[in-house]
Amino acid sequence: MATPPQLASQLAVNVLDAHSLLAAFGVAGVGVVLFAETGLLIGFFLPGDSLLFTAGLLCTGSADRGLHLSLGPLLVAAALGALTGSQCGFLIGRKAGGALLARTRSVKLREGAERAEELLDRYGHAKAIVLARFVPVVRTVLNPMAGALGVPARTFTLWQVIGGLVWSLGLTLGGYALGSSIPNVDKYLLPVIALIVLVSLIPLAAEVLRSRRAAKETP
Repeated sequence: MATPPQLASQLAVNVLDAHSLLAAFGVAGVGVVLFAETGLLIGFFLPGDSLLFTAGLLCTGSADRGLHLSLGPLLVAAALGALTGSQCGFLIGRKAGGALLARTRSVKLREGAERAEELLDRYGHAKAIVLARFVPVVRTVLNPMAGALGVPARTFTLWQVIGGLVWSLGLTLGGYALGSSIPNVDKYLLPVIALIVLVSLIPLAAEVLRSRRAAKETP
């Protein structure tokens, strides 16, 4: 049972700050946040990338912030949250169609939906589902979009599992590796997280450049 100080810290949590989420909810919070970010449209603003990387960093014990996580349970929670959330979003899209996205007033969600549909049209189901994992907001809306647009369930499930594992485990292990090799790396946490977010966009940028070159070479 949570003590009064623990309850107070949970109630005061900043959902936009990765360390605040981890301090309040620990490993279980990672799974819940990833499920909400990838499965529920209301979770589009949650910090999935930075949360995974910071959680991996805190598994090393090198960060001087009074918080230490266990790598094994963290990897399980991250994978389960990312995979079940994505599948839930797909099922919501399959049942509700595009109605939820059509009624939203969020500019970010509308832009994300447009980018998600563009990814599906341009790169096909497999590439789009994997690449979307690395783009904030798009990884939230692509799942219901895929369901609404009739992407086969077997195809979606296969590629969302592949993309989800690469994304969730890759960023977590990246944080763990960096924390294990650089003492007191948490002093540079903000610029490192910004770099990680930029690096996570490399697969999408590379695919865009490849497609443009192929289009120029096609007579």
